[in-house]
Amino acid sequence: MIKRIWRGWTSVDNADEYEQLLNTTIVPGITARRIAGHRGTEILREREAEGTEVQFITIMTFEDWDAVREFAGGDGLGSVVPPQARALLSRFDQHSAHFDVAGDHPTDGIARGVREPTP
Repeated sequence: MIKRIWRGWTSVDNADEYEQLLNTTIVPGITARRIAGHRGTEILREREAEGTEVQFITIMTFEDWDAVREFAGGDGLGSVVPPQARALLSRFDQHSAHFDVAGDHPTDGIARGVREPTP
C-alpha cells in the first residue's frame, strides 16, 4: 500500500468553501474515475489559529504505483489540482509525498495493507 500525501493552504475566508469543494466535487470526481487500486481519500483540516491561512492535507491510499500513476499521470509524483481548487488556494505542494505503509494497527485488531517483513 502507498499513502499519497499532499498539502494546500487557503485563506481563512476561503477555507469553508474549499472544504466543501473537496467533499462535494473533487473527491467524488476522483472516486467516479474508478481507478483500480485506489482505496480511498482522507481530508484533514488544520484548526484555525491566529494565522491567516488554513492548511488542508489529503491522504490518498493506493495499492501500488500503477494506481498512483493512473491517478496523477506521468511519473505519479506531480500534484493534481483542478482549476476551481487553484482559485481558492493561496499555495500548494507542487509534488505529493509518497510513503509505503510499513504497519497498520487499527483498534479492531485487523491489520490492513501491511507488507510482509523481508527475511
